[in-house]
Amino acid sequence: MTQHYLSRAQFGERIGVKPASLGRYKLPEPDAMIGDVRGWLPDTIDTWHAARPGKGAGAGRKPKPKDAHAGPSE
Repeated sequence: MTQHYLSRAQFGERIGVKPASLGRYKLPEPDAMIGDVRGWLPDTIDTWHAARPGKGAGAGRKPKPKDAHAGPSE
């Protein structure tokens, strides 16, 4: 039985990002290497993607500092 591995472009398509954006992520170790080309099994990608932190409100942004001098509003 032949194993089918997904390329970097297919990886991006599978998780809904452009392949160029994948450079921002710490990707899982590839399941296969052919020369310098990496390949991932769909299950590897799905498991990795499911374990990523959610995007929630303000994800990735630092909270604004609270004004220490602000008093109660009148």
